[in-house]
Amino acid sequence: METRAGDPGAFTRFDLNRVDSPAFVVDAAKLRENLRILADVGERSGAKVLAALKAFSMWSTAPIVGEYLDGVCTSGLWEARLASEFYDGEITTYCAAYKAEDLPEILRLSDHVIFNSPAQIERFQPLIEVARAQGQHFDIGLRINPLHAEGEVPRYDPCAPHSRLGFPIDQLTEEHIAMVNGLHMHTLCEQDFEPLARTWDKVFDFLEPHFGEFSWINIGGGHHITRADYQRDELVQFLIDMAEDTGAQVYIEPGEAVALDAGILVGEVLDVQFNGMLVAITDISATCHMPDVIEAPYRPAMLGESPVEDDVIIDEGQGGAVRLGGPSCLAGDVIGDYRLPVPCEPGARFAFLDQAHYSMVKTTTFNGVPLPSIWLWDSDSDLLECVKRFEWDAFRDRLS
Repeated sequence: METRAGDPGAFTRFDLNRVDSPAFVVDAAKLRENLRILADVGERSGAKVLAALKAFSMWSTAPIVGEYLDGVCTSGLWEARLASEFYDGEITTYCAAYKAEDLPEILRLSDHVIFNSPAQIERFQPLIEVARAQGQHFDIGLRINPLHAEGEVPRYDPCAPHSRLGFPIDQLTEEHIAMVNGLHMHTLCEQDFEPLARTWDKVFDFLEPHFGEFSWINIGGGHHITRADYQRDELVQFLIDMAEDTGAQVYIEPGEAVALDAGILVGEVLDVQFNGMLVAITDISATCHMPDVIEAPYRPAMLGESPVEDDVIIDEGQGGAVRLGGPSCLAGDVIGDYRLPVPCEPGARFAFLDQAHYSMVKTTTFNGVPLPSIWLWDSDSDLLECVKRFEWDAFRDRLS
């Protein structure tokens, strides 16, 4: 999977030695720039824009997000609690399957509660009725599966064959529509406008008989709206047309787009050896800190990297491709082959680009590998703040 981001922006002038290693560094100025773009799309189209916490839930930046967007979308009880405590605006919650003991609090915290199937709505109808009898106000939604695959990697494609995500649209009936206030779909992953347009073309014929029967439609995330080459004017007109056609309020839930190119992951070379090529052990672990590198897989862009020439192998010194891997015992904990912008030697600092979204929320302490600290930098003012450091008790306290 080829990353579509990786613009270094202001990080070209950031001194990597100013922070711990490993460390996530988020640029507040770039975050605001992304949010301004998203707010502009919302203002011009009339759509409501929600930040997807599953991609970027650095809640210390919640006040910044709240300045620009209409709210957040969450993926279950814990994210809904986080949203309620720190974020402004609406809260939309979707989960592939809810637990009965979690749902009352989710209903209390959320403005929209979206279910994965009509069967779940029917099963939890008594809980929904109790919550409404207590004076709670929320809408019920249903996630649909358009049955139209656009994803590059099946693992990340909600419309891949036999997907568990969403109710197959060809099974949707008038009775199902009557159960809900709105519909939700999420089909994209790091994509531009054309896949969305093609998906809607497939969905339109199924939903047209129900236009006017639901009050909102949420087209989810996966839209790289803040990427420089995204067709934003086309998206704005599309959202306007969708609202006019359906008679519904349109919602969109960008996650990556909120923090696109807004963060780096700083690392350090720990050791170097030769095994057919230079191999460097770093304090960044693919499996612990950037699991998408293995899951997708994909090759994250490196700050300041020179182009890697094919088959360049050196037996000592510098100048060729170096295989970077993490400190864990997993043999596959390999990040990739890079031409470092600094001499490949113990203590050398480097950074991977576009790591604010997903990498930060997916970190683990497998093998006792420490979690990266989290820093907030404002490239406009050069103000740098350590938001969080994780000591060994972060590892201890999640075990027993």
